[in-house]
Amino acid sequence: MHSRQTKEVISGQLRLALGGILTSKDKLIVEFEPQMDGCVREGHWLNLSMPWEADADELWLCHQNIQPGSFFAGEGFTIFNTSVFQTIKDLGFRVEFWGDFTQMEGTILSMMSSQGELLAVVEANNNTNEIHFTIRKQKHILTNAVKQLRITFFEKAVEVVKFLDEANTEIVSYDPLSAPEYLTELREGRLAIGGLLGGVKDMVGSNFLRGCLEKIKIQLKDLDLDSAIKDMSASSHSCPV
Repeated sequence: MHSRQTKEVISGQLRLALGGILTSKDKLIVEFEPQMDGCVREGHWLNLSMPWEADADELWLCHQNIQPGSFFAGEGFTIFNTSVFQTIKDLGFRVEFWGDFTQMEGTILSMMSSQGELLAVVEANNNTNEIHFTIRKQKHILTNAVKQLRITFFEKAVEVVKFLDEANTEIVSYDPLSAPEYLTELREGRLAIGGLLGGVKDMVGSNFLRGCLEKIKIQLKDLDLDSAIKDMSASSHSCPV
């Protein structure tokens, strides 16, 4: 939301914006478009006689109660280049999710090589109470009654740790990686949270996630969705309760 004042630099006048910054992203050291993740229920402006304008698709709903997390409304997803994530010796490539997976529906994670091959997909299915984990073309089925899911890709295997609760875990190891360059392809490709990747160069996606991921970590570090190419329907830091 922004004022209708001219965008030219005029001495003695001040332009205000709520929910974002007025500086063009190409003038920033790190090019990104930060939007406010929050709810303004009411407020008092400096000059109510000055008209304000906002595009309807730029505004989000105000939920009565919220909790920390990243919320996906089933309309879009976020994309990262996997090359931005730090390589940690002997760790492989690790992705971790926290949340109530029984309340999720759609694609949680998809990873694609630079050549457009889907390397890994994690999907939640509420109808069957399952999590479908696909490595290339091999599909594995997990129960969705978990609180945390940790997936680590190594050179010759994939390890999945299911945290059923604080005291109980299950570890499953898969060895379907016939191609030795699999881990390299992961690190040079793209990673999407909240949707199934489509085209190699664009934001094409499908089977979008609806639900709340309470926390996301990649390579042991908290993931900030605001640093990604993100659809406006995804809320980076809050989920409705």
